[in-house]
Amino acid sequence: MIKVLKARLKQGYRTKAFSPETIEMPARFLGVPVIDAAKCAGNCQKCLDACPVKCIAKKGDSVSIDLGKCIFCGNCAKICTEPKIKFTKDYSLSARKREDLLVSAENKLLKCLPDKEITKIFGRSLKLRQVSTGGCNACEADINVLNTLVWDLGRFGVQFVASPRHADGILVTGPVTQNMLLALKKTYEAIPAPKIVIAAGACAISGGIYSDNAETCKGVDSILPVDLYIPGCPPHPATILDGILRLLGKVR
Repeated sequence: MIKVLKARLKQGYRTKAFSPETIEMPARFLGVPVIDAAKCAGNCQKCLDACPVKCIAKKGDSVSIDLGKCIFCGNCAKICTEPKIKFTKDYSLSARKREDLLVSAENKLLKCLPDKEITKIFGRSLKLRQVSTGGCNACEADINVLNTLVWDLGRFGVQFVASPRHADGILVTGPVTQNMLLALKKTYEAIPAPKIVIAAGACAISGGIYSDNAETCKGVDSILPVDLYIPGCPPHPATILDGILRLLGKVR
């Protein structure tokens, strides 16, 4: 026991403060994209052809990216010769509405605004049941990171619980396979009202790389009402935490 206490004292305080000034993203991290309206070269289709999930659309010289489909591979930015597309280090990617994830030079990604009713009810305490609906486990791994002492999700009044009966909402990952459809619906029904639904990751939002597969439901919002969309493949722990805290009005 003494050795454990000595080791803990040696480690010191490991929980990091959560603010844009204190969070430094990895060098390879790709965040909010910026699209330059003046640099698109006529009939160029390179970025569209390079996108593995077809999340890029072009109308005339205007290019748009659907962050709900985007897996943030960065191929579009790498192949663009202008360059028109650039990914920043901004990890604040979440949105309240699905249409708000469509980003172009004209439509910038708006910061997720808090919901007054959700803040009033769940602002001090939010219990979530995490439901994996057939994903690759990458999103689940980054969600688990939030429970470590570095991120310490519980300090914000947010916790994951084992039973939907004890939850205020669900956080869904994965493309919602046909095998998990009934389980998802039953979990949602087991949560007492009022309740919220969070779709985390490209698969949960749109089906991701599995969107063309007949065994998936192409996104949670085709089944349940979604209150928060958190893009990414997988979303970084900072992105997940930022989205939840913005929904609760704890970050603005």
